[in-house]
Amino acid sequence: MRFDRSLWVHVLVLLGVAAVAASAQAEPATERQRELVNMVRQDCGSCHGLTLKGGLGPALLPETLRDKPADALVATVMMGRPGTAMPGWAPFMNESEAAWIVQRLMQGFPPVAAQMELSK
Repeated sequence: MRFDRSLWVHVLVLLGVAAVAASAQAEPATERQRELVNMVRQDCGSCHGLTLKGGLGPALLPETLRDKPADALVATVMMGRPGTAMPGWAPFMNESEAAWIVQRLMQGFPPVAAQMELSK
C-alpha cells in the first residue's frame, strides 16, 4: 500500500492549526477572573501559602514554575496529584480557566492589593 505524501502534509498542517486554535483560549469574563483569583488566594493559598510562597504545597511563584511546562501545570490543576494532598479542581473550573490561572502564576499572580482592586 502506497501513502500519498501530500495527504500526510495536509493532515499535519490541520493538526498544527488545531493545536494553535486549542492554545488560543479566550480569557474568562471579568467576574469569573475575580472568582478565580479569589479561589487561588483562598483555596490554593490554604496549602501553598496565602502569598503563594509555599506551605504544605510548593511555592507557586514565577521563579519556581519557570522550568515547568504550562500544559503539565494545567493537568495538575485539573486532575491533582495522586498520593499527595493536591486535589483536582476540574469540578470547579474548565481547562481554559486552569490555563488562565497557570499563565497568571507563571507571570506573577496579582499581589493582594491588586486583588482588592479587582474586587471593586
